[in-house]
Amino acid sequence: MRVNYLGPLCAGIHPAMEGYNLGQFPPSCYLVEVSDEAGVSGPIMEGDLLVVDEAKTVGHADLVVAEFEGEQRLFRTHRIGGAYRLLHTVGPKNSIIARARDLRGVVVSQARRYAM
Repeated sequence: MRVNYLGPLCAGIHPAMEGYNLGQFPPSCYLVEVSDEAGVSGPIMEGDLLVVDEAKTVGHADLVVAEFEGEQRLFRTHRIGGAYRLLHTVGPKNSIIARARDLRGVVVSQARRYAM
């Protein structure tokens, strides 16, 4: 699924981040918003905000943001030696082989804003 880059993680960047201690995240973190192709069912929904750490080492079964066909997309990783098999979180069940240079960071937190 696509994600939209919102910018570096800083105070006042998005209302869904209210109440979060932004000091708990390293300066290498940035914020993305999940696109509408995620839908509204499942653990990751349209409009969710994800904190991504671009300095964190990618491991097996991590949720990562990767550059794919000119877009930033969300994948689950499956490590294979020095490469990664990227598994789609929604949509087609095929996978993509990627190198570390294709990865933009590991998701370290998720925020959701509920309507009142």
